[in-house]
Amino acid sequence: MTTVITFGTFDVLHVGHVRVLNRAAALGDRLVVGVSSDALNFAKKGRNPVFTQEERTEIVSNLKVVDEVFVEESLELKRAYVGEHAAHILVMGDDWAGKFDFLNDACRVIYLPRTPSVSTTAIIEHISSNAGG
Repeated sequence: MTTVITFGTFDVLHVGHVRVLNRAAALGDRLVVGVSSDALNFAKKGRNPVFTQEERTEIVSNLKVVDEVFVEESLELKRAYVGEHAAHILVMGDDWAGKFDFLNDACRVIYLPRTPSVSTTAIIEHISSNAGG
């Protein structure tokens, strides 16, 4: 059984999230997803997510391609998460290309292309700019 692990904030779930999770799931038999904690998201992006980590974890855990979800507390714990979940493949978006190559001794690292012109930040900005009208 091949276990695939991936990570993300998964705030304001959109088609880009669904597509990357489907592509990640297709690489193995079991998909484990680390959902970034609220604190980690703030440290990475300088803003709080729209949905709490509990809400985002619940949303992601209810997607049919996802087998297990946990809260990712730190980027520095990627190796520990890979080991803890016995992952054979780590999947990340290509905006992280090269940043996790150091894990190639623990698992295969694959960077998938992001869905063009879809981003949570852009969606939030669009909603905010149209909120008054």
